[in-house]
Amino acid sequence: MTTTYAALLRGINVGGAKKMPMAELRTLMEGLGYDGVRTYLQSGQAVFASEHGDEESLAAELTRSIERKFGFAVEVIVRDHAYLKAIAEDCPFPAADLEAKQLHVTYFSAPVDAERFAEIDQAAFLPEEFRLGDRALYLYAPNGLGRSKLGEYLARPRLNKGVIATTRNWNTVLKLVELTEPTAG
Repeated sequence: MTTTYAALLRGINVGGAKKMPMAELRTLMEGLGYDGVRTYLQSGQAVFASEHGDEESLAAELTRSIERKFGFAVEVIVRDHAYLKAIAEDCPFPAADLEAKQLHVTYFSAPVDAERFAEIDQAAFLPEEFRLGDRALYLYAPNGLGRSKLGEYLARPRLNKGVIATTRNWNTVLKLVELTEPTAG
């Protein structure tokens, strides 16, 4: 059975040395046998269909292939449509009432528990807030991620030790749900 996935590449084309033309990423993914490969924006989202593998094995295959092709390591998270849709539907904040720049999702490569974030005095960051979901963290940052003190704190390496973490704004969260929607036929 063919499953549609989104590949989330961490830290691509957002400053720094990890520049990756999306056309070359699409070609690489097609060469791996993936179908319907599309990219979204320049910041490291690709959608594809595959009949083989699971999220973890596909992420590992992409990670190895990207390093061979581009000469640098990139952390990759792969998630299927059902997961992406559930993340959007389970948002604990009133997404429909917020601007997309105010709401973000950090996707994790593995489950994280509240203990990991227990040191954070959430009241000290109000009105910014976060909530945990299924291998995800929802961040409400009313002034946007670029000005978010809580977002900066949550990005600390020791809080994300042992997992890959990559953040997307709400528009991208919704677009990935749309792009991975199974087509009839």
